[in-house]
Amino acid sequence: MFVLGLQGSPRKKGNTNFLLSAFIDEVKTRGAETQIITVPDKNIRPCIGCANCEKKGFCSIKDDDMSQEIFGLLRRADVVVIATPIYFYNATAQMKLLIDRTQTLWARKYKLGLTDPGRPDRKGILLSIGATKGKNLFEGMILTAKYFFDAVGANFHGKLTYWRIEDFGDMAKHETVLSDIKKEADRLGPMLKRKKILFACRENAGRSQMAKAFARYYAGGEIDAFCAGSTPSETINPVMVEAMQESGIDVAFQKPRSIDDAVAATQPDLIITMGCGEECPFIPGVEYEDWDLPDPSGQPIEFVRTVRDEIEKRVKHLIEKL
Repeated sequence: MFVLGLQGSPRKKGNTNFLLSAFIDEVKTRGAETQIITVPDKNIRPCIGCANCEKKGFCSIKDDDMSQEIFGLLRRADVVVIATPIYFYNATAQMKLLIDRTQTLWARKYKLGLTDPGRPDRKGILLSIGATKGKNLFEGMILTAKYFFDAVGANFHGKLTYWRIEDFGDMAKHETVLSDIKKEADRLGPMLKRKKILFACRENAGRSQMAKAFARYYAGGEIDAFCAGSTPSETINPVMVEAMQESGIDVAFQKPRSIDDAVAATQPDLIITMGCGEECPFIPGVEYEDWDLPDPSGQPIEFVRTVRDEIEKRVKHLIEKL
């Protein structure tokens, strides 16, 4: 399970950072792969309202951290945690920049009709603090978070909100915060108990990406699917993206990663190889299975469609066996 934390406070070591770090540390001790993005440190340009994402499915701003990094992390995440202090009944300006730019992901679903394979099972959690004790202090942020989670393909799973947190150290001194975090992490227990399956091929640009997407789409609640390559390429195969899009499944923004990186973060229960052969590492206690599939790299879309359909069939059979 990959948990992505988005830290929206401009205070580097403030209360919001403490709250998010404590939550991330808790799920990490339970076996989750984690990453925190400190949003104010990122180069995120504001949405310019050009509607390019609603017409073509991609943001016209391509040279900032949102397009080059964060879209991909949001798509890979099983759990997205947004953490922000309340500024005028909503998120910080830095976090709001990120939220606005996820219109791209919203448009791919609701304008272009594409399905993110992680959408059925992805969870969204809000962590927020405010300085006052007003009854409606978090109402605006909760509504924004719900729409944000819908845009990134996550279900609003839970929230931890704290009133009268203002001075440095207030959150660390809160009487219930650590027990609150443990309870919220407990609710993620079923996701951590899923069978972990690594799909591995040579470049992690085609076959393994398709297998991961189908496994998440058909059985994300039971399978923690991830993928990697023995010699990963720089980008995924655009013909593969087109072929999957024909099936209604959206694999845009995915990034190839190495097998060493993947197994260092999460030890799989099963590794399914698709052509990397002896280059795949041997991990004691891990089950292996080989799918003899042709490499679609450099092949026309007709060829990729055949590989796609075979992978879908094998994934469905795998799910039936499990």
